[in-house]
Amino acid sequence: MTTTLKILVGGVLILAVFSCNKKEENPRAPIISLINVSATTVEEFNNAVVINISFEDYQGDIGEADPDKYSLRVRDSRVSDDDWYHLPPMTPDNQELHIKGTYSIALDPLFLLGMGTQEDARFTIGMSDRNGNWSNTVTTPNVLIVDSL
Repeated sequence: MTTTLKILVGGVLILAVFSCNKKEENPRAPIISLINVSATTVEEFNNAVVINISFEDYQGDIGEADPDKYSLRVRDSRVSDDDWYHLPPMTPDNQELHIKGTYSIALDPLFLLGMGTQEDARFTIGMSDRNGNWSNTVTTPNVLIVDSL
């Protein structure tokens, strides 16, 4: 192999390696993580539970100006339907800003659904942005709900 051919083959290989590396794009959907839960044991009807999450969104399009639009869902492991919450806008509309922050979700006081004196519940949280992109989900540790009598 001649020197020129070796340089040409080496150059093509280097070019192929660097052209295969895709530039990573910022994710379109929000990213959330669980910070903590205010209580892991509560007395039914008496103690509130607050779930604290962190969020990050590269487009800044979290939250809705219309209070009748919900973009945060919380699923109690004991039931099949989600509870929905309104998130206020985290940035002005049409502003594409990289944002990070925390959000506290105050659940209504919990109660027992069955006939027993205690139940475990876990809560799974998801967040959507104004473009309909859903975040990952996070799940709390078990919260023990005990009879108030």
